[in-house]
Amino acid sequence: MYPDAGQRTALARAFGCARVVFNDCVRAREDARKKGQPFPEAGELSKRLITQAKQTAERAWLGEVSAVVLQQSLRDAEAAYRNFFASLKGTRKGPKLGPPRFKSRKDSRQSIRFTANARWKITESGRLDLPRIGAVKVRWSRTLPSTPSSVTVIKDSGGRFFASFVIDTDPAEDAARMPETDRTIGIDLGLIHFAVLSTGEKIDSPRFLRRAEKKLKKAQRELSRKQKGSRNRDKARVKVARAHAKVTDARREFHHQLSTRLISENQGIAVESLSVAGLARTRLAKSVHDAGWTAFVNMLEYKAQRYGRTLVKIGRFEPTSQTCSTCGTVDGPKPLDVREWTCTACGTVHDRDTNAAINVKTAAGLAVSACGAPVRPGAIPAQREETGSHGFPTEPRAA
Repeated sequence: MYPDAGQRTALARAFGCARVVFNDCVRAREDARKKGQPFPEAGELSKRLITQAKQTAERAWLGEVSAVVLQQSLRDAEAAYRNFFASLKGTRKGPKLGPPRFKSRKDSRQSIRFTANARWKITESGRLDLPRIGAVKVRWSRTLPSTPSSVTVIKDSGGRFFASFVIDTDPAEDAARMPETDRTIGIDLGLIHFAVLSTGEKIDSPRFLRRAEKKLKKAQRELSRKQKGSRNRDKARVKVARAHAKVTDARREFHHQLSTRLISENQGIAVESLSVAGLARTRLAKSVHDAGWTAFVNMLEYKAQRYGRTLVKIGRFEPTSQTCSTCGTVDGPKPLDVREWTCTACGTVHDRDTNAAINVKTAAGLAVSACGAPVRPGAIPAQREETGSHGFPTEPRAA
């Protein structure tokens, strides 16, 4: 999105009002908790923090923005509390969540959401017409396949504006985009090569952060020399943020292109579940974060679900680099500098990463013999579910 000066001011006002309503909701809940009282319901908070607050001198400026923005901010606070309590009870998957915190006006990312009842629309000229903001110029990345139910306007740390739409897709159309195939593949993720496939293909690691380090270092040095509170320092901060955003965007684009290619070409995909949190505490931390394995596997997961593919994750303690993919002999652990090795049982010379990718595919039950039966049916589950909290495997897959 490319708002003009007046629209930027209106968006800043909307961001601020939504933040204030969110903070008022958190404060009301915390006050009730400290007094030992039950949490106020959403309807009561909406009446007190929005309807009645607009009639006071301290919060009269809440009436300058769309009421839908304020109501959605309350819903965000409600969702944050629901997730927090679900995490406490253990009914929510993933890491433990803390209670909602107050939002700062200096947060690097700010957003507001408009639902359908806000009467926003897309004009004939392709602009996004938002209530109390106006028709904003938009460069569309794709054509919307159906009518959106809501739009979220996002401002990132680099001062860029984006519009994110929620739409319903047709499963039949998704299936038609990715016709079924009989191909399956195993993936071995690493640092020297981002991914090595069981077919023998090796995909180089782009190392976006490493390549941009010189530019980032220069921008960060210029920022450190600016006087705090000055306008020049704010400009330098935006320059640093945009440099980091460029690296992030390039990495995300690489992940999208590769994951879409693998999903479209293969009906079944096997990948090893890595202890990224554990590897990020080693001397390889910067390279591990630069690779972005978790984001890539997450893309594979949701794309496989959307397009009717099968994604199998095998346990990280499976000895894929120690096992001969030809005869199945476990040859023991090997130093990370050993990239090729010869099986002592059958004499087959293996490329370390290609052999591991084949074993990943076999352990997931995707490899079949000449008669069509699985070579090793069934996936081997991980011994522990919490990544990075129970030590390291004998040989990390970071190699």
